[in-house]
Amino acid sequence: MAATVVRYLRSVGSPTSAPAEPEPVNTLPRPDLRAVGEDERAPVSPAEFRAVLSNFASGVTVITAPPGTDGDGNGDGNGDGPAGFACQSFASLSLDPPLVTFMVARTSTTWPRIARAGVFCVNILGAEQGALCRSFAVSGADKFAGVPHRPSPVTGSPRLDDVPAWIDCRIHAVHTGGDHLIVVGRVEAMGADGEGDPLLFHKGRFGRFTS
Repeated sequence: MAATVVRYLRSVGSPTSAPAEPEPVNTLPRPDLRAVGEDERAPVSPAEFRAVLSNFASGVTVITAPPGTDGDGNGDGNGDGPAGFACQSFASLSLDPPLVTFMVARTSTTWPRIARAGVFCVNILGAEQGALCRSFAVSGADKFAGVPHRPSPVTGSPRLDDVPAWIDCRIHAVHTGGDHLIVVGRVEAMGADGEGDPLLFHKGRFGRFTS
């Protein structure tokens, strides 16, 4: 059984001057993802789990982090260019202090680079950005090719153009949750244009609000 809580990043306080550079993070080794003992039977099958949970509609985000210092710049999760991946498991967590959370698979090749950066930006997607989400959901491709973006104001993580809202964060804590990691971020800056419908995901399909 994996350790129930892994806190390997310390909270970063609010500095009085320019933000301090995040300290490098020693990411966890690739884990054995079996969280149920060999002598145990999972209470539900993976297929049943996915089918039932697909009834919960969620918003969709793209989580990004800035490039490393010696990167190839292609954002594919294998080098040190900007990193990014599509994520629907995002939520607000705390008002005081302002915290948000997202979940990422422990097998993700993008997550170790976000962990090393120590910062990230949540880009909340709009109803017309399904194609953008798909481009960040693939593995081994140049995810940032042709995608306009600018540095977020505090961490420098890519802030994608034309998203309805964005949240600039520093990693506050990381916990294990079975075959995923629960990442908590402390909000440093945020913004929204207040226009347009959100991109929704339900039963394996993208959708939007209708009146």
